[in-house]
Amino acid sequence: MSTVLHYKSNLRDIFFNLFEFHNIGKTSLGRGPFVSMDEASARDALTAYEELCSTELASSWADADRVGLEVSKDGDVTLPKSLKKSLKTWYDAEWFRLEMPEHLDGYGAPPSVNWSAFEMTAGAHPSLAFYLFGTVMARIVDRLGTEEQKKLFLKPLCEDRWGGTMVLTEPDAGSDVGAGRAKAKHIEGDIWEIEGTKRFITNGDYDGPPNIVHMVLARPEGADVGTKGLSLFIVPKYWVNADGSMGERNGVRVSKVEKKMGIKASATCELVLGDGDVPARGYLMGGVHDGIRQMFHIIEHARMAVGMKSMATLSTAYLNALAYAKDRVQGPDLKEAANKKAERVAIIRHPDVRRMLIAQKAHAEGMRALGLYIAWLQDQVEILGGHTNKDAAKMDARNDLMLPLLKGYCSEKATEMLVLSLQTIGGSGYIQDFPFEQYIRDQKIDSLYEGTTAIQALDLFFRKIARDGGQTLQGLMEEAMAVAQGTDGGDELAAERKALLKALGDVQGMLMAMLGKLNESVYHVGIHGTKILFALAETVIAWLLIRHAAIAVEKLPTAKGADIAFYQGKIASAKWFCSQVLPALTLTRKLIEGSELSIMEVPDEAF
Repeated sequence: MSTVLHYKSNLRDIFFNLFEFHNIGKTSLGRGPFVSMDEASARDALTAYEELCSTELASSWADADRVGLEVSKDGDVTLPKSLKKSLKTWYDAEWFRLEMPEHLDGYGAPPSVNWSAFEMTAGAHPSLAFYLFGTVMARIVDRLGTEEQKKLFLKPLCEDRWGGTMVLTEPDAGSDVGAGRAKAKHIEGDIWEIEGTKRFITNGDYDGPPNIVHMVLARPEGADVGTKGLSLFIVPKYWVNADGSMGERNGVRVSKVEKKMGIKASATCELVLGDGDVPARGYLMGGVHDGIRQMFHIIEHARMAVGMKSMATLSTAYLNALAYAKDRVQGPDLKEAANKKAERVAIIRHPDVRRMLIAQKAHAEGMRALGLYIAWLQDQVEILGGHTNKDAAKMDARNDLMLPLLKGYCSEKATEMLVLSLQTIGGSGYIQDFPFEQYIRDQKIDSLYEGTTAIQALDLFFRKIARDGGQTLQGLMEEAMAVAQGTDGGDELAAERKALLKALGDVQGMLMAMLGKLNESVYHVGIHGTKILFALAETVIAWLLIRHAAIAVEKLPTAKGADIAFYQGKIASAKWFCSQVLPALTLTRKLIEGSELSIMEVPDEAF
């Protein structure tokens, strides 16, 4: 085990999700905008990408954390040499083409394949993963920009390795985005000048790309207060002339780079726009004032990325802990504890170590199942015509419902499971010779940025569930109920289906109880919203794991080689999750049904 080449992928489980469970070879590949990619090319691409992540990308992860960033007096950020080398390797191999559509000279891979690749990027080097945001911004400009804006920015963002950022947060406007004070003054056409200070901007500057394109929320003069008054502006570090050439330095600069607990190689910046002799000019996205709705295209991508990052970190941590547990010999089998001459065994034989390992395994596989299910939904949305097509509305609503589950649950639960990863190997996990302490530091941010867990819970309850009267959730629950009341997996999974049925009833009870409590106070949702999010996420994960296990039950009798243990593991994950996680939902239901507001009456001074 090494912090240098720390990354251990689970490509076998990724392939199981893609090709055995979702069967994307028939349901996604070769269809709609993904017509040019088949199963063989998808497998080959991901296999090659796994090799890149395990070597070239992972190699700079620990070094970039230790070396850190340099910031000049002018606010220019310099990356560690090892990180720049990894980024160059990624671009030189033209992996940016994987997620780009064919009309932008990409490979036209579906979201299910792209998010699988992202899992490996984020698992190998999470700081690096977000320096690759330029391709995301290219797709945003392609979707929302004017024809002139597309001419100016699409090719450089794709071909010339330009960077991209999303710029929302301000010193006094964090979660409350609508309180933002950055202002915009119209100059001519779709050109505006922006003034204000933005905070916690991921990779707000770095020395790799020729240019960086900032997507900035600001309020035009005379616009309404709140989020509805915000507009989205394309603000490049260097101005882009009408003929596409790069002009002078624009009036946007870094005033500070934050000193952080983790992801230290990621330049988390304070940006000042228009504070000086040089104005910060930007283009109004799409020539329309629809900023918050436009920015949500970026926000939802970022929230998905954060959830996948948490899952990816847990997965590699678990696999590292597993490898150590199989190799480390310490103490006799517990049954032979009184026998001083008993043979010493690998620590994987100790019951408590096995308890921690199966918890990590089941959660990592369950989170991956959730993430790649959402990615598959996104495949179907695109095949049906995209987000604005009414034929895709049902799938799109299901995708929207799932995003706070992925972001909120994975970011919180991964932290808990990573502690078990470290605990599995004992004191060695606490030192930098092993990757676990950095895994924990790099992952903890995930429950904080792109909307804290409480914000995800409120979004789930008030926006994603309530907006269509609960119909999208009801459709999901009915599909899960069909599995719970069905015969998938036969007698082997009868107990797991029964546990799922009970969990579905508990979740339904929680929601009904909360609807009743709302008549008393919205504070009930504020207090228990995260419990509802976790309960729904765990129920969905159980539903997916049972379906995975049913495939394993079917295939196990004829499996050969490594597939035997793999399918046995899939069954074990489902059984553990349903027996050890789902029963807790009954207690959660009781807590919500008995919800009271006494903590809201405690004086602030008493805390």
